[in-house]
Amino acid sequence: MDAQPIRLPTALFTLGLCVLWGGNVVAIKFGLAAFPPLWSAFWRFLICCVVVLLWSYWRGLSLLPQRSEIRQLGILGCLFTAQIALLNLGINWTSPASGVVLLNANPIFANLLAHFVVPGDRLSIRRVTGLLIAFGGICVVFLGNPVTTLAERPMMGNLLVILTSLLLGVRVVYTNRLVQSIEPVQAVFWQAMGSLPVFLLCGWLFEPPLLSSSVPVASLLGILYQGVIVAGVCFVGWTILLKHYSPSKLSMFGFVSPIFGVLFSGLFFGELITSRLWIGLIAVTLGILLVTRQGSSPSNPTTGLVKEDAQ
Repeated sequence: MDAQPIRLPTALFTLGLCVLWGGNVVAIKFGLAAFPPLWSAFWRFLICCVVVLLWSYWRGLSLLPQRSEIRQLGILGCLFTAQIALLNLGINWTSPASGVVLLNANPIFANLLAHFVVPGDRLSIRRVTGLLIAFGGICVVFLGNPVTTLAERPMMGNLLVILTSLLLGVRVVYTNRLVQSIEPVQAVFWQAMGSLPVFLLCGWLFEPPLLSSSVPVASLLGILYQGVIVAGVCFVGWTILLKHYSPSKLSMFGFVSPIFGVLFSGLFFGELITSRLWIGLIAVTLGILLVTRQGSSPSNPTTGLVKEDAQ
Protein backbone atom coordinates (compact mmCIF):
# COMPACT_ATOMS: atom_id res chain seq x y z
CA MET A 1 0.00 0.00 0.00
CA ASP A 2 1.43 3.39 -1.02
CA ALA A 3 1.80 5.65 2.01
CA GLN A 4 1.65 8.84 -0.07
CA PRO A 5 -0.08 11.81 1.60
CA ILE A 6 -3.59 12.78 0.59
CA ARG A 7 -3.38 16.07 -1.30
CA LEU A 8 -6.15 18.65 -1.66
CA PRO A 9 -7.71 17.39 -4.96
CA THR A 10 -7.81 13.83 -3.61
CA ALA A 11 -9.17 15.05 -0.27
CA LEU A 12 -11.98 16.93 -2.02
CA PHE A 13 -12.77 13.88 -4.18
CA THR A 14 -12.88 11.62 -1.12
CA LEU A 15 -15.02 14.10 0.76
CA GLY A 16 -17.42 14.23 -2.19
CA LEU A 17 -17.80 10.46 -2.19
CA CYS A 18 -18.60 10.42 1.53
CA VAL A 19 -21.17 13.19 1.05
CA LEU A 20 -22.82 11.12 -1.68
CA TRP A 21 -22.83 8.12 0.64
CA GLY A 22 -24.58 10.27 3.23
CA GLY A 23 -27.57 10.56 0.90
CA ASN A 24 -28.09 6.81 0.62
CA VAL A 25 -30.64 6.41 3.43
CA VAL A 26 -32.56 9.44 2.19
CA ALA A 27 -32.62 7.90 -1.30
CA ILE A 28 -33.90 4.64 0.21
CA LYS A 29 -36.73 6.55 1.88
CA PHE A 30 -37.66 8.19 -1.44
CA GLY A 31 -37.68 4.81 -3.18
CA LEU A 32 -39.88 3.29 -0.47
CA ALA A 33 -42.59 5.84 -1.23
CA ALA A 34 -43.45 3.84 -4.37
CA PHE A 35 -41.67 0.49 -4.09
CA PRO A 36 -42.16 -1.84 -1.09
CA PRO A 37 -38.97 -2.76 0.83
CA LEU A 38 -38.13 -6.03 -0.93
CA TRP A 39 -38.95 -4.75 -4.41
CA SER A 40 -36.95 -1.61 -3.69
CA ALA A 41 -33.94 -3.76 -2.78
CA PHE A 42 -34.38 -5.87 -5.92
CA TRP A 43 -34.37 -2.91 -8.30
CA ARG A 44 -31.49 -1.24 -6.48
CA PHE A 45 -29.19 -4.23 -6.70
CA LEU A 46 -30.21 -5.18 -10.20
CA ILE A 47 -28.90 -1.75 -11.23
CA CYS A 48 -25.88 -2.27 -8.98
CA CYS A 49 -24.99 -5.55 -10.69
CA VAL A 50 -25.25 -3.97 -14.14
CA VAL A 51 -23.02 -1.07 -13.09
CA VAL A 52 -20.36 -3.30 -11.49
CA LEU A 53 -20.49 -5.71 -14.45
CA LEU A 54 -19.93 -2.91 -16.96
CA TRP A 55 -17.11 -1.41 -14.91
CA SER A 56 -15.43 -4.80 -14.49
CA TYR A 57 -15.69 -5.44 -18.23
CA TRP A 58 -14.13 -2.03 -18.96
CA ARG A 59 -11.28 -2.73 -16.52
CA GLY A 60 -10.80 -6.28 -17.81
CA LEU A 61 -11.58 -7.86 -14.41
CA SER A 62 -12.98 -11.37 -14.23
CA LEU A 63 -15.98 -11.86 -11.97
CA LEU A 64 -16.04 -15.66 -12.20
CA PRO A 65 -15.19 -17.15 -8.78
CA GLN A 66 -13.10 -20.25 -8.22
CA ARG A 67 -14.96 -23.35 -7.07
CA SER A 68 -13.28 -23.06 -3.66
CA GLU A 69 -14.66 -19.52 -3.28
CA ILE A 70 -18.32 -20.31 -3.89
CA ARG A 71 -19.08 -21.32 -0.31
CA GLN A 72 -17.48 -18.18 1.12
CA LEU A 73 -19.32 -15.96 -1.35
CA GLY A 74 -22.54 -17.79 -0.49
CA ILE A 75 -22.11 -16.95 3.21
CA LEU A 76 -21.40 -13.34 2.32
CA GLY A 77 -24.50 -13.26 0.13
CA CYS A 78 -26.69 -14.55 2.97
CA LEU A 79 -25.36 -11.90 5.37
CA PHE A 80 -25.83 -9.24 2.72
CA THR A 81 -29.40 -10.25 1.84
CA ALA A 82 -30.54 -10.35 5.48
CA GLN A 83 -28.86 -7.03 6.24
CA ILE A 84 -30.40 -5.17 3.29
CA ALA A 85 -33.87 -6.63 3.94
CA LEU A 86 -33.75 -5.43 7.55
CA LEU A 87 -32.39 -2.07 6.43
CA ASN A 88 -35.22 -1.37 4.00
CA LEU A 89 -37.87 -2.58 6.45
CA GLY A 90 -36.38 -0.44 9.20
CA ILE A 91 -36.04 2.72 7.10
CA ASN A 92 -39.62 2.19 5.94
CA TRP A 93 -40.80 2.50 9.56
CA THR A 94 -38.47 5.13 11.02
CA SER A 95 -37.30 8.58 9.99
CA PRO A 96 -34.37 8.94 7.58
CA ALA A 97 -32.33 11.00 10.06
CA SER A 98 -32.69 8.39 12.81
CA GLY A 99 -31.86 5.66 10.30
CA VAL A 100 -28.71 7.48 9.20
CA VAL A 101 -27.35 7.77 12.74
CA LEU A 102 -28.17 4.20 13.76
CA LEU A 103 -26.88 2.64 10.54
CA ASN A 104 -23.57 4.50 10.71
CA ALA A 105 -22.95 3.01 14.14
CA ASN A 106 -21.90 -0.27 12.48
CA PRO A 107 -18.17 0.21 13.37
CA ILE A 108 -19.18 -0.45 17.00
CA PHE A 109 -20.15 -4.01 16.13
CA ALA A 110 -17.30 -4.45 13.64
CA ASN A 111 -14.73 -3.52 16.27
CA LEU A 112 -16.26 -5.71 18.97
CA LEU A 113 -16.28 -8.71 16.63
CA ALA A 114 -12.81 -7.99 15.27
CA HIS A 115 -11.43 -8.11 18.82
CA PHE A 116 -12.31 -11.81 18.96
CA VAL A 117 -11.74 -12.99 15.39
CA VAL A 118 -9.08 -10.76 13.79
CA PRO A 119 -5.51 -11.48 14.95
CA GLY A 120 -3.84 -8.42 16.43
CA ASP A 121 -7.01 -6.29 16.34
CA ARG A 122 -7.40 -5.86 20.09
CA LEU A 123 -9.60 -3.41 21.94
CA SER A 124 -7.66 -0.75 23.81
CA ILE A 125 -8.89 1.58 26.55
CA ARG A 126 -9.28 4.35 24.00
CA ARG A 127 -11.31 2.19 21.64
CA VAL A 128 -13.52 0.88 24.45
CA THR A 129 -14.17 4.48 25.51
CA GLY A 130 -15.11 5.35 21.94
CA LEU A 131 -17.44 2.35 21.70
CA LEU A 132 -19.19 3.31 24.94
CA ILE A 133 -19.69 6.90 23.77
CA ALA A 134 -21.06 5.72 20.41
CA PHE A 135 -23.32 3.19 22.13
CA GLY A 136 -24.67 5.96 24.33
CA GLY A 137 -25.49 7.90 21.18
CA ILE A 138 -27.38 4.92 19.80
CA CYS A 139 -29.45 4.70 22.98
CA VAL A 140 -30.30 8.41 22.80
CA VAL A 141 -31.57 8.07 19.21
CA PHE A 142 -33.27 4.72 19.75
CA LEU A 143 -35.29 5.86 22.77
CA GLY A 144 -36.49 9.06 21.14
CA ASN A 145 -39.59 9.35 18.99
CA PRO A 146 -38.92 11.35 15.81
CA VAL A 147 -41.02 14.52 15.54
CA THR A 148 -42.19 13.68 12.03
CA THR A 149 -44.87 11.83 10.12
CA LEU A 150 -42.07 10.01 8.26
CA ALA A 151 -41.80 7.45 11.07
CA GLU A 152 -44.78 5.12 11.01
CA ARG A 153 -43.41 2.76 13.69
CA PRO A 154 -40.26 4.47 15.03
CA MET A 155 -39.34 2.04 17.81
CA MET A 156 -39.64 -1.03 15.57
CA GLY A 157 -37.93 0.77 12.72
CA ASN A 158 -35.05 1.86 14.96
CA LEU A 159 -34.67 -1.68 16.28
CA LEU A 160 -34.47 -3.12 12.76
CA VAL A 161 -31.88 -0.52 11.73
CA ILE A 162 -29.78 -1.40 14.79
CA LEU A 163 -30.00 -5.06 13.79
CA THR A 164 -28.95 -4.21 10.24
CA SER A 165 -26.07 -2.17 11.69
CA LEU A 166 -25.03 -5.26 13.65
CA LEU A 167 -25.17 -7.43 10.52
CA LEU A 168 -23.26 -4.77 8.57
CA GLY A 169 -20.53 -4.84 11.21
CA VAL A 170 -20.34 -8.63 10.91
CA ARG A 171 -20.24 -8.37 7.13
CA VAL A 172 -17.46 -5.78 7.23
CA VAL A 173 -15.26 -8.08 9.31
CA TYR A 174 -16.09 -11.12 7.16
CA THR A 175 -15.49 -9.19 3.94
CA ASN A 176 -12.14 -7.87 5.14
CA ARG A 177 -11.00 -11.42 5.74
CA LEU A 178 -12.53 -12.66 2.50
CA VAL A 179 -10.88 -10.12 0.20
CA GLN A 180 -7.45 -11.20 1.36
CA SER A 181 -7.87 -14.10 -1.09
CA ILE A 182 -10.73 -12.94 -3.34
CA GLU A 183 -10.88 -9.96 -5.69
CA PRO A 184 -12.96 -7.26 -3.90
CA VAL A 185 -15.03 -6.60 -7.01
CA GLN A 186 -16.12 -10.25 -7.00
CA ALA A 187 -17.28 -9.96 -3.41
CA VAL A 188 -19.36 -6.87 -4.17
CA PHE A 189 -20.84 -8.34 -7.36
CA TRP A 190 -21.75 -11.79 -6.04
CA GLN A 191 -23.23 -10.62 -2.76
CA ALA A 192 -25.56 -8.36 -4.75
CA MET A 193 -26.21 -10.97 -7.45
CA GLY A 194 -26.99 -13.62 -4.85
CA SER A 195 -29.59 -11.39 -3.22
CA LEU A 196 -31.58 -10.80 -6.42
CA PRO A 197 -33.43 -14.17 -6.56
CA VAL A 198 -34.35 -13.87 -2.88
CA PHE A 199 -35.66 -10.32 -3.18
CA LEU A 200 -37.51 -11.16 -6.41
CA LEU A 201 -39.18 -14.29 -5.00
CA CYS A 202 -40.06 -12.80 -1.61
CA GLY A 203 -41.23 -9.57 -3.17
CA TRP A 204 -43.42 -11.48 -5.62
CA LEU A 205 -44.94 -13.58 -2.82
CA PHE A 206 -45.38 -11.01 -0.06
CA GLU A 207 -45.46 -7.50 -1.57
CA PRO A 208 -47.21 -5.66 -4.40
CA PRO A 209 -44.72 -4.49 -7.05
CA LEU A 210 -45.91 -0.90 -6.58
CA LEU A 211 -47.70 0.92 -3.79
CA SER A 212 -49.69 3.09 -6.22
CA SER A 213 -50.66 3.19 -9.86
CA SER A 214 -48.25 6.05 -10.56
CA VAL A 215 -44.60 6.18 -9.59
CA PRO A 216 -43.30 9.58 -8.42
CA VAL A 217 -40.19 10.84 -10.17
CA ALA A 218 -38.52 11.22 -6.77
CA SER A 219 -38.93 7.48 -6.11
CA LEU A 220 -37.36 6.57 -9.45
CA LEU A 221 -34.49 8.96 -8.79
CA GLY A 222 -34.08 7.42 -5.33
CA ILE A 223 -33.68 3.94 -6.81
CA LEU A 224 -31.30 5.21 -9.49
CA TYR A 225 -29.27 7.10 -6.89
CA GLN A 226 -28.81 3.92 -4.84
CA GLY A 227 -27.92 1.79 -7.83
CA VAL A 228 -25.85 4.17 -9.96
CA ILE A 229 -24.36 6.75 -7.59
CA VAL A 230 -23.83 4.65 -4.44
CA ALA A 231 -23.11 1.28 -6.06
CA GLY A 232 -21.48 2.77 -9.14
CA VAL A 233 -19.71 6.09 -8.72
CA CYS A 234 -18.95 5.69 -5.00
CA PHE A 235 -17.85 2.06 -5.26
CA VAL A 236 -15.57 2.67 -8.24
CA GLY A 237 -14.15 5.84 -6.71
CA TRP A 238 -13.46 4.18 -3.37
CA THR A 239 -11.84 1.19 -5.04
CA ILE A 240 -9.45 3.52 -6.87
CA LEU A 241 -8.61 5.36 -3.64
CA LEU A 242 -7.88 2.14 -1.77
CA LYS A 243 -5.25 1.25 -4.37
CA HIS A 244 -3.20 4.28 -3.30
CA TYR A 245 -4.14 5.18 0.28
CA SER A 246 -4.60 3.23 3.49
CA PRO A 247 -8.03 2.82 5.13
CA SER A 248 -6.70 4.61 8.20
CA LYS A 249 -6.17 7.78 6.14
CA LEU A 250 -9.44 7.51 4.24
CA SER A 251 -11.49 6.67 7.35
CA MET A 252 -11.27 10.22 8.67
CA PHE A 253 -13.40 11.47 5.77
CA GLY A 254 -16.21 9.03 6.54
CA PHE A 255 -17.53 11.01 9.46
CA VAL A 256 -19.20 13.48 7.14
CA SER A 257 -21.55 10.75 5.83
CA PRO A 258 -23.94 10.61 8.83
CA ILE A 259 -23.75 14.39 9.27
CA PHE A 260 -24.80 15.04 5.69
CA GLY A 261 -27.34 12.23 5.88
CA VAL A 262 -29.09 14.04 8.74
CA LEU A 263 -28.85 17.38 6.91
CA PHE A 264 -30.25 15.82 3.70
CA SER A 265 -33.20 14.44 5.67
CA GLY A 266 -33.98 17.90 6.95
CA LEU A 267 -33.52 19.44 3.50
CA PHE A 268 -35.49 16.98 1.36
CA PHE A 269 -38.10 15.76 3.85
CA GLY A 270 -38.37 18.78 6.11
CA GLU A 271 -37.61 16.55 9.09
CA LEU A 272 -37.18 18.43 12.35
CA ILE A 273 -33.70 17.65 13.67
CA THR A 274 -34.24 17.60 17.42
CA SER A 275 -31.63 18.17 20.10
CA ARG A 276 -31.86 14.47 21.00
CA LEU A 277 -30.97 13.52 17.43
CA TRP A 278 -28.05 15.96 17.34
CA ILE A 279 -26.73 14.62 20.65
CA GLY A 280 -26.95 11.06 19.33
CA LEU A 281 -25.25 12.03 16.07
CA ILE A 282 -22.40 13.81 17.85
CA ALA A 283 -21.92 10.93 20.30
CA VAL A 284 -21.86 8.28 17.56
CA THR A 285 -19.49 10.35 15.40
CA LEU A 286 -17.14 11.14 18.28
CA GLY A 287 -17.14 7.56 19.52
CA ILE A 288 -16.34 6.08 16.13
CA LEU A 289 -13.68 8.76 15.58
CA LEU A 290 -11.92 7.51 18.73
CA VAL A 291 -12.29 3.91 17.57
CA THR A 292 -10.96 4.34 14.06
CA ARG A 293 -8.03 6.55 15.02
CA GLN A 294 -6.63 3.84 17.24
CA GLY A 295 -4.98 0.80 15.65
CA SER A 296 -6.10 1.40 12.08
CA SER A 297 -3.47 0.38 9.56
CA PRO A 298 -3.15 -0.79 5.98
CA SER A 299 -2.58 -4.34 7.12
CA ASN A 300 -5.48 -4.22 9.54
CA PRO A 301 -8.34 -2.51 7.75
CA THR A 302 -11.17 -3.65 10.00
CA THR A 303 -10.95 -0.59 12.22
CA GLY A 304 -10.80 1.74 9.24
CA LEU A 305 -13.70 2.77 7.10
CA VAL A 306 -14.74 0.09 4.63
CA LYS A 307 -16.92 1.23 1.75
CA GLU A 308 -18.28 -1.29 -0.71
CA ASP A 309 -21.90 -0.31 -1.16
CA ALA A 310 -22.06 -1.50 2.44
CA GLN A 311 -25.36 0.24 3.07
